[in-house]
Parts: sequence; structure tokens; C-alpha cells
Amino acid sequence: MGTKREPTARQLRLAVELRRLREAAGLSSREAAAMLGVNSVQISQIEAGTSGVSEQRLRRMAGNYACPDHELIDALAAVASDRTQGWWEEYRGRLPTPFLDLPELEHHATYRWDVEFLHVPGLLQTADYARRLFSYVNPEFSGSDVDLWVEHRMKRRGIIERADPVPYEAVIHEAALRIRVGDRPTARGQLNRVLELSESDHVTVRVIPFDLDDFGGAGSAMVYAGGPVPKLDTVVRDGPNGPVYIDAEAQLSRYRTLFRRVEAASLEPGRSRDFIHRLAKEL
Repeated sequence: MGTKREPTARQLRLAVELRRLREAAGLSSREAAAMLGVNSVQISQIEAGTSGVSEQRLRRMAGNYACPDHELIDALAAVASDRTQGWWEEYRGRLPTPFLDLPELEHHATYRWDVEFLHVPGLLQTADYARRLFSYVNPEFSGSDVDLWVEHRMKRRGIIERADPVPYEAVIHEAALRIRVGDRPTARGQLNRVLELSESDHVTVRVIPFDLDDFGGAGSAMVYAGGPVPKLDTVVRDGPNGPVYIDAEAQLSRYRTLFRRVEAASLEPGRSRDFIHRLAKEL
């Protein structure tokens, strides 16, 4: 088992799930260690994500914990044995770690839902739009800093542009579509990009108009990434220092329900495309 100085969000999720399995079995870390034939420090390191765990050992631990959820164990075993070195690794040391965790999460997602109220979702952004956004929100950034962030964001779009794209659904408020992050050509190009992608079989775009009655969901912005099993889904929300990852089962259920409510309140895809067309013609 190799020690990791800075575990990724995915490695931490594996650690958290193993701790949850142990606690559900009513075992202390000392008892779990005795059953596995190791010391309790090793269990603590595994559950902190600072020490790796092999698939064989993970399955032994799950057996000791009498976990009946075989699909979950198979999914956790796949995480434990994964050695993917994705494109995001080239940005390690150049961008904050939480922003490297996001493309790794997206790469392994089985589907993706976005809800946005102030900006066009990142996966739908053009380079011009993203550049204006980063330049405004981070005025201390140099031109090369902005270029790096834009390059990173454009590579993240690969999950909906690759040969085996992730099914993607975005619910966007009219405010996000109307706010001119850049000039008119930038805004028009961004709306046309959203329209272009919305024609793809794997992409669904829905709009929430200003004139919608009885809508109190303006605080429900989120990224929802589907896992191989529902227990391994993840919600990502913006925090003061970057993305915040949410994985508690009760919270996941809450956000699934919230997404469905926001989705039900939005215009259906065809009407949403017509709506965006009208906005683009106004520019």
C-alpha cells in the first residue's frame, strides 16, 4: 500500500464509503483491523484516503462488514483498482486541486445534470465567454493565467464531445442567457453554441423563463454527477474557495428531488430552443 500525500476527491470518496460500511456493521476501527489481520493505524489511513487499498483487500473488508450490496462493492472495487492518469494530471501544481477533482469526477460519471441561474454551464461555454468570465471574476489574473483556466475548461467539454459522450441535461435560467458576460458577438456566439449542442441526441437543454409563476428554486444551482450506482452519485456546488463535493445519501436524495422539481418547472426542450433562438435574434 503506497501512501498518498494529496488524495483526490475520488480516492477520498472510496475512503468515506469504506468507513460508512464499517460503521454500518457496528465495528470499531480496532475490531475491523483485527478481522483483517492489520493494525488499526492501517484502517485509519485507508479511511482517510492517505493509503491505498487493493481490490482483494477491499472485498475482504466488505465481507467482514457483511455488506449485502454487491453492486456497490463491485463499483468500489473498480475505483480501488483504477489507475487512470487523465488529461487533468498535466494541470497538477498549476491549478488548485479541487478543480482537478472535477474533471476526474466528470470523466467517470454515467450521466450529468446541471442547474444554473447566473452563467451558462461550463460544459456549454465557448472559449470567448469563458475568457471574459475568468477575466472579470479574477481581475488579478494575468493573461497567461486566464489562458490556462480557459484551456482547462475547454478540455472539460470533452465528456459531451467525445465518441462515447456522457448523457447531459442542463436547466438554465433566462437570467444566465441574458447576462452579457462579453460583448454582443460573444453573447450571440454563446447562445448559438448552446443551440448547436442542444441538437445532439445526448444533450438536453431546458430554460426557466423570468415570467414563470411560483418558482422558488433560484438557490438550487448544482452539478449532479451520476455514479456507477446511485450511492456513488456526487453533487458539486460552488463554495467560497472552490467546488464543494456532497455525497451523503440523504443529501443526494434531496438534490435528486430538487433537480426533478426544477426540471418540471422548465420549458420542454423544443420550446427552450425556440426561446434561445429569440434571445439570439435580439442581439
